Amino acid sequence: MRENIYFHFMHTLVLFNLSLVLLLFNATTAFTISHHQLVAAAGGDANTCIDKERQALLDFQDQLRQLGELIGSWTPEEDYDCCEISLSLLNLTYLNYLDLSRNSLYGTIPESIGSMTRLTYLDLGQNQLTGSIPDSIGNMAHLTHLDLSQNQLTGTIPEYIGNMTQLIHLDLGQNSLHGTIPKSIVNLTNITFLNLGENNFCGTIPMSVGSLTKLTHLGLSQISVYGAILPEFGNLANLVSLSLTIPSVENLDWLSSLSKLNDLNLDGSSLAKPNNLVDVIIGLQNLSSLSLRGCDLSQGMHLYSSSANSSSSVADLYLDNSNLNSSMFPWLCPLMGNNLAFLHISGNKFDGKLSDFLNSLSACTSSVNKLFALDASSNQFTGSLSDEIQSFSNLEELNLASNQLDGTINDKLWQLINLQHVDLSFNRLRGRISELTQVSHVPWLKLSNNLIEGFPFTGNWKELSYIDLRYNKLGPRFPEGIKTLNGLLIHLDLSNNNISDTFPTSAGNKCSLSLNGYFNLSFNNMSGKLPDFQSNVDLKIVDLSSNNFHGRVPVFPAYISYLDLSRNKFHGRISFLCHLYERLEFLDLSNNSLTGPLPDCLRNFTTLRVLNLGHNFLSGKLPPSIRYLSQLEMLCLYNNSFSGKLHSYLKNCTKLSLLDLGANKFSGNVPVWIGENLPSLYVLNLRSNNLFGNIPLQICHLITLQILDLSKNNLHGTIPPCVNNLTAMVQKRLFVKNNVHQFHVALLEGGLFGYREMVYNSYFDHLMIEWQGKVSEFSSILGLVKTIDLSSNNLTGKIPYELTDLHGLLVLDLSNNTLVGEIPRDIGQMKELLTLNLSRNFFSGKIPSSMSQIARLDHLDVSYNNLSGKVPSGTQLQSFPPEWFTGNVALCGPPVKKCLKDEDLGVPPVGDSDGDAESTDELQRWFYIGGATGFTTAFWIACSALLFNRRLRHAFFRLHDCLKDWVYVKVLVFVAKLQRVARA
Repeated sequence: MRENIYFHFMHTLVLFNLSLVLLLFNATTAFTISHHQLVAAAGGDANTCIDKERQALLDFQDQLRQLGELIGSWTPEEDYDCCEISLSLLNLTYLNYLDLSRNSLYGTIPESIGSMTRLTYLDLGQNQLTGSIPDSIGNMAHLTHLDLSQNQLTGTIPEYIGNMTQLIHLDLGQNSLHGTIPKSIVNLTNITFLNLGENNFCGTIPMSVGSLTKLTHLGLSQISVYGAILPEFGNLANLVSLSLTIPSVENLDWLSSLSKLNDLNLDGSSLAKPNNLVDVIIGLQNLSSLSLRGCDLSQGMHLYSSSANSSSSVADLYLDNSNLNSSMFPWLCPLMGNNLAFLHISGNKFDGKLSDFLNSLSACTSSVNKLFALDASSNQFTGSLSDEIQSFSNLEELNLASNQLDGTINDKLWQLINLQHVDLSFNRLRGRISELTQVSHVPWLKLSNNLIEGFPFTGNWKELSYIDLRYNKLGPRFPEGIKTLNGLLIHLDLSNNNISDTFPTSAGNKCSLSLNGYFNLSFNNMSGKLPDFQSNVDLKIVDLSSNNFHGRVPVFPAYISYLDLSRNKFHGRISFLCHLYERLEFLDLSNNSLTGPLPDCLRNFTTLRVLNLGHNFLSGKLPPSIRYLSQLEMLCLYNNSFSGKLHSYLKNCTKLSLLDLGANKFSGNVPVWIGENLPSLYVLNLRSNNLFGNIPLQICHLITLQILDLSKNNLHGTIPPCVNNLTAMVQKRLFVKNNVHQFHVALLEGGLFGYREMVYNSYFDHLMIEWQGKVSEFSSILGLVKTIDLSSNNLTGKIPYELTDLHGLLVLDLSNNTLVGEIPRDIGQMKELLTLNLSRNFFSGKIPSSMSQIARLDHLDVSYNNLSGKVPSGTQLQSFPPEWFTGNVALCGPPVKKCLKDEDLGVPPVGDSDGDAESTDELQRWFYIGGATGFTTAFWIACSALLFNRRLRHAFFRLHDCLKDWVYVKVLVFVAKLQRVARA
């Protein structure tokens, strides 16, 4: 990032200096900084320059120069911020044109911006600005253009906005503004462009909007307003574009008055009540684009009026996710006039054979050859890709993904000479791709998740730039056709294809493929050494995981953003990291044989979000530069040999949601800063290290924590009673998205669908969890898991009763400690428990009867404690193996030994005897006192013998290892009985 900003500012600085030469002879009137240009325009009195403004520009220039000098030493701790709006600009009180759009600016809009009262044009759009719109903006009475769109602004629109009566263009869309739309908006009588859409406004749309009769563009989409559309909207006769979302549309009569309307967007509106939608649309003769996405058109729709004798003028029709089905096609057909060029009906319930649908579509519009784009994805069409497709001779984009198509791909598809984009993914298509040379003109090809068996293309493929063939049957050889492509590939995905070949290389061990953008060969069976990829300078995403590649990690382009080499056989050190730069967002090198330390060059990775180095042979201490990973969300170093104390370097990684340092050699205390500085943790795994000391109370601050594993350390002290503050474990609801990280990378803009080609990679966290005695890897369902594992430590004291408040907990393992006391009687309220392990402690008393309320419990281990009494009956406990209860000699009932009844011992049951109950208690008391006396006498006799007889002593200690557990349990049981007698 530093290098990017450096070049950007140096470029800006050069342009600034050139502009400054002109500026020094003229008064300042205009200033533009964008990613395109920097302009200072002349105006005002000739050969004059106001000293204050000259100095302001010189100050700003000096800031840029300083950035050039300091940029190499930037650190997260620096107070200086290079991407905030410079206050020096605010001294340019005579400035009338300021464009800072698309510059990644963040921070707040300065309140003092209102001092720039001569501004007529202000554009801060498409940045990352936060905070509220300052009230002082109302002082800028000369503004005609104000654009604050596509930021992260909050708060309300100031009432003072009504003071800006000269405004012609106002765009506040795509922010997080809330509150109501101010009534003062009525004062903007000159406004022609008004966009408030995609915010969090509530209330009703002010009636005053209907009085802004000069409006040509009005955007009020995706806002949470309620109430009916006002009839006053019919007064906006000059509207050319209208974007509106209303929960309940009573009628559409007002639309008929908007005769100039060219673009109508009612996405997300409820259109169940109006019965004249088709008639109104047909009546708007200038309407070119109609969008009704997510409108649920299944209710209240009626056929168009028989008196309507004209066809729709709509060219672009968007009906995605509107609950349509094939039976509704008759009323849908009139909307598809003879100008139809783009048809989007994805995410609906159209079914039947695809050929029938294509024939019906041809019947609706007499000029099917005008249709450029058809998106019918995510429906229920069946059958093969039939000959009817050839009727759409000018088709450029076809999307039939996620249907139920089968058969082979019809060769007539490739004969559509204008075809640019084909998406047939997620169907049941089979066979081999056609070898017709005509297919070479299709640059975008998506055929993933089918049964395609080969890619036999040969010849000159200069146009092919996007290939997605994942989840097919291309193997076992690497497709020869791919090797012959000499065009510029920006996307190649051959993952999950059973390819068991070596990677194609050229002379000098270089990659022989022309790769840029995205490359995925994961989940195959490819082997051998990988070539270097440094010549593919624009390669942004590489996923070669889950293969059998070996050797050292190859060289990748310095500006790669996503690299996954996990689950291979790479070895050697990972010093190659020091050659990568700040664009890296994702790095997974787990499950290899990498060695050596983690290099201390991580200060470059200020954008890194996921770092997984687990299951290697890495060693050494964590480097200090790990503190610079301020955007890190997931860190996994599991199963290596890292050592040393857990220094506070990681406390700067405040966005961490998963911290897995398990199965290493870390020592020292569990750090307090984990609870104080990492508030977003849902996984904390420190198992199998050399940690000691108490469990810090600050752990209870982690209210989002779902998985806590501190097992197999040397921790002592008690379990903190504040554990019930871990509210994510208290709640029963599921947090299924906690373990998913989304990565969006732009590769190319274009396409008739008007999209920007993005790659959306979803990465699921991985974690090793001990589950019912076996360590298993969890990934996609990790967000559903809620566990506490404190086993194999030296914890003492009782189980805090607050622990039973964790109603959502699935696994609780406290085994192999020195815990005492009784099992909490309210443990039955932990109804979600699947596994409970309390074995090898010193718990006493009975198994609580409330445990019978845990209906889902399928693994219970209370072995080797001092439990007594009868196992609660009438529950699933009787079906558990006896070994889960062994080592509790006073425990009886199924599934362990049969309980002895009072009459079997020859003792009348209490309450049934005619004798005195007190005499029975006295007898039992003397029985235990006598037993204690006998035990003491025998004990000292044995000790004396061992003390004075060396041979006997040696024999005893040889026997000791065999008998110690049995004797230990017997003694503890006896002492427990004595304690009960004493209490009685």
